[in-house]
Amino acid sequence: MAASVYLLDTNILLRLSQPSGPYDEIVAAAVESLVAARTTLFYTLQNAAEFWKVCTRPLERNGFGLGVVEADRRLRLIERQFVFLPDGEGVYPEWRRMVAQCRVSGVQVHDARLAAVMAVNHVTHLLTLNPRDFGRYTGLTVVHPRDLQQE
Repeated sequence: MAASVYLLDTNILLRLSQPSGPYDEIVAAAVESLVAARTTLFYTLQNAAEFWKVCTRPLERNGFGLGVVEADRRLRLIERQFVFLPDGEGVYPEWRRMVAQCRVSGVQVHDARLAAVMAVNHVTHLLTLNPRDFGRYTGLTVVHPRDLQQE
């Protein structure tokens, strides 16, 4: 499963930023193993926007309830640790093709955008806690953090 480049899904970035759940140790260990293997770990504008949304959303609405200053601090940590993968000109047509071809609707359009950025930039591996959300996209190797422990 180890590849030289991975995109980190937003749920991975959120777990690294605020550990408080059952997958936190598995996520941290998976990212550490990828870093030790000299894997380039990417994030996108989509990840950053989703991360900011969850950080600043109130606790009662399933967010972290953080202020802008703390959200900014946490996003800066991500920016220092991982590599920004830009959208580029080809992302929109690829996203447009994917949502129509795969019949994507609702909140799943955000995952389609990540898949489109990956496709355009030839990044084939995605580390996520939600592998099923990406199963419809061909050319992606979707990896749950626990899968890296089994290697």
